[in-house]
Amino acid sequence: MADPTQKVQLGRTSLQVTRFGLGTAALGWLYSPVDQAGATATVRRAYELGCGFFDTSPYYGSGLAESRAGAVLSTLPRDSFVFSDKVGYAIYPETPLPADDTAELPPHPGHDFSYDGAFRLVEGSLKRSGLDHIDIMLIHDPDDYIDEALKGTYRALRKMKEEGLIKAIGAGMNFSNLLTRLAREAEFDCFLLAGRYTLLEQTALADLLPAATEQGIAIYIGGPFNSGLLANPYAPNPTFNYAPAPAELVEKARKLDAVCQKYNVPLKAAALQFPLGHPAIVSVLSGVRSVAELEENFAMFKVEIPPELWQELIREGLLPENIPLP
Repeated sequence: MADPTQKVQLGRTSLQVTRFGLGTAALGWLYSPVDQAGATATVRRAYELGCGFFDTSPYYGSGLAESRAGAVLSTLPRDSFVFSDKVGYAIYPETPLPADDTAELPPHPGHDFSYDGAFRLVEGSLKRSGLDHIDIMLIHDPDDYIDEALKGTYRALRKMKEEGLIKAIGAGMNFSNLLTRLAREAEFDCFLLAGRYTLLEQTALADLLPAATEQGIAIYIGGPFNSGLLANPYAPNPTFNYAPAPAELVEKARKLDAVCQKYNVPLKAAALQFPLGHPAIVSVLSGVRSVAELEENFAMFKVEIPPELWQELIREGLLPENIPLP
């Protein structure tokens, strides 16, 4: 069992985040539309339940997720939550928000990892969220632009931190090897790792997590359900890493579920709690699209999971030996 409202220190910073964090990609129309009322109700309910950590990005709905989260958070005591945002996609202060009634996402905005661009991008995030400052700013998906992002965005974020405009610098990616490279080449406070340390896949155990532990970099996990496969491995068209799931991973997810069923533990509960077993991981982001999904995932954090379940997963070869367990 994990306490979703427990606050833990974010690496070497003064920030404290809750074990349960709200990811807002779905509120920016990831996969399918979510209306304004439903989105703001979800953010408000998360706060009421005790969630004190919110993650967003301009890329989620071309600023829509930021504005929807900010519509609620800007009315709350600013020191009662930690706000994580991202920079790297070319969405500026003057970029118009999509109309709420059209549910049509704009085309890919392109990237901007320049030094000067970072200041404009952060200005846009502040404008859309309505907040007076952003706690954590992550370089978003610099997959093919690592050198450019280090020379431009990273330097700008360092200056913003020195001037007190932000409190922590990080990066958010789907690739543990590239985050490991960033950890070696610059000084970061935290990383958002999506999909590479889950109940289904533990790629980061070999590269990023040892580096983060050594350097005191806090990790928070996105995509704990691997884009849906761990939420329901029996879905007609299960997805993994934002694409149709390979047959071998569907089979593995179903084997994980079979062991969980043996102990009367929902697979979702095991998936949400598993990453917290590693000491470098401070929080797990739950991306939801409704109050009902939020309340279900919040409850999954509290499910009691017997140690025998984790040990059986290891015996069955579904988890590696000597892996840190919750």
